[in-house]
Formats: sequence, C-alpha cells, structure tokens
Amino acid sequence: MMPQAEQYPFVAMDAALGPASLLPCLPLTLAFQQRSVPIMGLLDSAAAVNVLPYDVGQQLGAAWDQQTTSVQLTGNLAQQDARVLVVSATVGKFPPVRLAFAWTRSISVPVLLGQVNFFMEFDVCLFRSRSVFEVRPK
Repeated sequence: MMPQAEQYPFVAMDAALGPASLLPCLPLTLAFQQRSVPIMGLLDSAAAVNVLPYDVGQQLGAAWDQQTTSVQLTGNLAQQDARVLVVSATVGKFPPVRLAFAWTRSISVPVLLGQVNFFMEFDVCLFRSRSVFEVRPK
C-alpha cells in the first residue's frame, strides 16, 4: 500500500510581489547527534544536491573540522567550501529519513532540498496553479 501524501501550501517570499513570489517551501525537522532544528526547505528539483547553510549546521551542533568529506558546489555557490553532513530529517508524520547535505560556509543560501538525496527519498507533486504541493515517501 502506498503511503498517503501530505499537502503543503506554497509560501509567499515577498508580500509586495504577491502570488509571483510563492515558492514550495517544506517544513521539516533536522536532527544531528542530540539536537534538532525545525526549518523550511526550498524544494529545488534543479539542484543536484541538498544544501545546508552554515548557521543551520551550527545550530545542529555540527563541527566544521569534523566533517572531512568535501563536496564541490556549482552555480552561485561554486566558490563556497562545502562538506558532507548526513542528518536525520522528519517530514510531517512520515518516518525519519537520512539526508545528505552539502554543508556550506555560506549563510546567505536557503536550505535547498535537491535531487541527492531529497528527491530520492520523497515523491513530490507541485500544483502551482493551486499554490499547493504534495509530498510522499518513496
């Protein structure tokens, strides 16, 4: 039996732009070691990897120097150092999954949920005309 999908509204990023600023931002909780942080992650099917800003990694208690696997980012973040950080992620009422993030030193990037490995763990259906999206585990 296929798990039920959960539905979420698109989020307005700029009140002045109204509906033009609506983006699919997913509330989820990340956990690492003994800490957890509720966040909003931008669903980005064009992103090759999940990206985590530096400050969120710090809130989770991660130590930059202890994350020894480097990852090369592309696009706007190509000049930023990034390290692999694997955390537990809970979306809605679904069981937790392990997500691998490219943890970057940048604090100006949003949490991005990309192909590796958010979209490998969840199926997502966007209904932009209705300003909602659905998420279900694989």
